[in-house]
Amino acid sequence: MSLSPVEGVALAEIESTGAGPEKKGLVGRSPGQLVWARLRRDRTALVSGIVLAVFILAALAAPLLQRLYGVSPSQQFGDLLDSTGMPLGYVGGVSGDHWFGLEPGLGRDIFIRMIYGIRTSLLIALGAALVTTTIGVVLGIVAGYLGGVVDSVIMWVTDVALAMPFLIFALAVVPTFSLRFYGPRDAVPTWFAVTTLIVVFAAFGWTGTARLVRGQVVSLREREFVEAARASGAGLGHMLFRQLLPNIWAPILVAFSLAVPSYVTGEAALSFLGVGLPESVPSFGRMIYRSIDYLQTDPAYVFFPGVTIFALVLAFNLFGDALRDALDPKSSR
Repeated sequence: MSLSPVEGVALAEIESTGAGPEKKGLVGRSPGQLVWARLRRDRTALVSGIVLAVFILAALAAPLLQRLYGVSPSQQFGDLLDSTGMPLGYVGGVSGDHWFGLEPGLGRDIFIRMIYGIRTSLLIALGAALVTTTIGVVLGIVAGYLGGVVDSVIMWVTDVALAMPFLIFALAVVPTFSLRFYGPRDAVPTWFAVTTLIVVFAAFGWTGTARLVRGQVVSLREREFVEAARASGAGLGHMLFRQLLPNIWAPILVAFSLAVPSYVTGEAALSFLGVGLPESVPSFGRMIYRSIDYLQTDPAYVFFPGVTIFALVLAFNLFGDALRDALDPKSSR
């Protein structure tokens, strides 16, 4: 009797731990339960997961934190700046009222803008990762299962997308979109800027997932469980999304978790170059760009946003690596 890869993961976990029917702790556990057990034993996964949970909760509760903190991200405190526009006090104006100090020149609170910056980064990154993963999975599974001309066309489109330089494309397309729908003097709505970034990321980000999924499907399409489903008269949709997709969810999940931090840094990079979000929207890229002029006079201005985005990206990458190890039944960790 042939087992599907999903069933094989659970069986391999039981065999690797030496458990048999007499050991009731592992008998009957689903692959998801086995993955969860592995993640709980991994200290790196626990620490990075807690850090991510804190960031996500902060992003979701940004309006509540703003109310409790008593400062809005656009509020300016010009009376707390000296004649040159520098914050009064030590470490960039850090105080009990302004935990991370104030922005030089404008006097906006850095802490609350960072909270909303996390919200902005995660919104764009998660949205882009969801769209690109969906496109990549659909195209990859179709190309891998059907093969032939369909596979050749999809892979040709993938190669073309990979050959196009993302940064140059983004620098050209994002301002063009804004000018196409809004004049040079009109304020670009936040929702439009966010949607534009997600579309730009989606135009390039699906290629890696599509190739990954295609390779997985090619290795599965001749397996016995697929042949049995095909012989029983299963339709194309059933074959793709009921037989094949459940057996490749592990690499898809890992690819998704590793795509999110790349989009976080991508959004920050575009905002740093001035083609991402409007200046009024809190963004790590904008904050770091503005802090360049104050590296010597106010290093705290670049320190707090820089450390925060570093911790966010590092936590996502570490959790993605831990998740990949947890999904591998042959992993030694």
